[in-house]
Amino acid sequence: MTAATNHADARASQLIRQILAETPLKAAGFIVTIYGDVVEPRGGVAWIGNLIEICAQVGISETLVRTAVSRLVAAGRLSGEREGRRSYYRLSKSAGSEFAAAARILFGIPQEGNWQFVHVSGPSIEDDMQTLKRAGYARLGSRIVVGPARLPAEAVPGLIFHADMPEDHDALKAFALEYWDLPSYARAYETFLEQFGPLSALVEIPGISQATALIIRLLLVHRYRTVHLHDPRLPAAALPDNWPGKAARRLFSHLYLRLSPAADAFVARTFLTASGPLPASTPATNIRIEMLTDGAV
Repeated sequence: MTAATNHADARASQLIRQILAETPLKAAGFIVTIYGDVVEPRGGVAWIGNLIEICAQVGISETLVRTAVSRLVAAGRLSGEREGRRSYYRLSKSAGSEFAAAARILFGIPQEGNWQFVHVSGPSIEDDMQTLKRAGYARLGSRIVVGPARLPAEAVPGLIFHADMPEDHDALKAFALEYWDLPSYARAYETFLEQFGPLSALVEIPGISQATALIIRLLLVHRYRTVHLHDPRLPAAALPDNWPGKAARRLFSHLYLRLSPAADAFVARTFLTASGPLPASTPATNIRIEMLTDGAV
């Protein structure tokens, strides 16, 4: 290990400890991130020993890992399989579909589009309202929501009324500010920028270790996923000027692209399935890199 690598890893360790102190991890959530970033695009199977080793680097004990994995199995997110003395865990089909959909949001280029009103009907109105809220809709009444036309029609639980984008962007901004809690999302993005901004210079230092690159990338994805998937992701015309989500997106893309060569090499060197090591890259991981690269242009 060179002096440059020692310096980079020491500085990275300091920043990692600071991020973990400010936003502590929960075992199940971080394991979901490992599967989403590393395992799902490489087939969906991982040895529990790898999960234990990675989680130990961020202060999550083996006991907490095993407990969290058991709960994910009970929830139908993972299924276990044994090969000799080793246990491997595979994503369920439904979890794999959810992870793939989340990846399209995290790595894909943000899409602009029209808006729609939805009149929710049926026996589970409140549950459907919560589903639409998680998809970025705002509640206007007991059964009416409004939001970007993002979900496929078959996934919308109610009558859909399409709406054109208003020409008066100032009025649209005022409307969005009234019905969405934009200040809380802005603060979350600003915290993300404060935590991960110092890493921009660090990843430019030649020789950062592969293990450190993966840990930083996992924390990056974990924090950005937490913020971005909760954000209603409104069209740019509805957002305040200098919206911090734009800078957060640029930072996420920059760091992910810079960290990935070393991080993926570490994955290929250490992550195992019953049939052998995980590959450094697959068509699915390549698509993620291409989408981030295209979005950064």
